[in-house]
Amino acid sequence: MKLFKNKKALSPVVASIILIAVTVAVSIAVAAWMGALTFTFMATEQIKITDVVFATNTIRVYVKNTGTSPVTITKAWINGADQSISSFTVSANSQYILNMTYSWTAGNTYEVKLQSSSGNAFYRTETAPTS
Repeated sequence: MKLFKNKKALSPVVASIILIAVTVAVSIAVAAWMGALTFTFMATEQIKITDVVFATNTIRVYVKNTGTSPVTITKAWINGADQSISSFTVSANSQYILNMTYSWTAGNTYEVKLQSSSGNAFYRTETAPTS
């Protein structure tokens, strides 16, 4: 029985070039995919409510954007009660002070909730001063 002695196969040099080309193509595809993931994760909203200050009939909320993209806040609640606010945008690495008219009681605990235009919610609970 004759085993294909007359058939020619690829030379080792050509086979190596094909393997290298396939490896490079796959590497480029993986790099593009990872790059797209990186941009998606970097665009996430990162808002922190750094402080809540109680003044006469006002609750002052300090909002800091620790992310790399601007965030627009569209809604606010205090203890679940909807507060009418004008939408505002907090630029990357900057701070905004939101003043809300609210009759608070000394010693009570208040939860402040803010919602961004993309639907993300940010919370902070603070107790009003007693004196």
